[in-house]
Amino acid sequence: MSTAETVLNVLAQVSRTEAVRDHLDLRLYDQHLLDSLATVRLIVAFEEAFAIQFDDVEFEREDWATPGHIVAFMEQRLGK
Repeated sequence: MSTAETVLNVLAQVSRTEAVRDHLDLRLYDQHLLDSLATVRLIVAFEEAFAIQFDDVEFEREDWATPGHIVAFMEQRLGK
């Protein structure tokens, strides 16, 4: 499974919507699909799925604003 597929699987599970797979420009916070608690759950899920650790300073809300941004962020973070 590719990084993008894994990211979108985790995101769909945390946001509880499959729309994130088909609409990579969906504004997650504006549509209330992510909030602060869901973001924490998403970070923990990514840490478990990819066996990585995040620092608090790595998170910028705009970097995680859409599924496409999250995929790009994670691919860069993982060096893919």
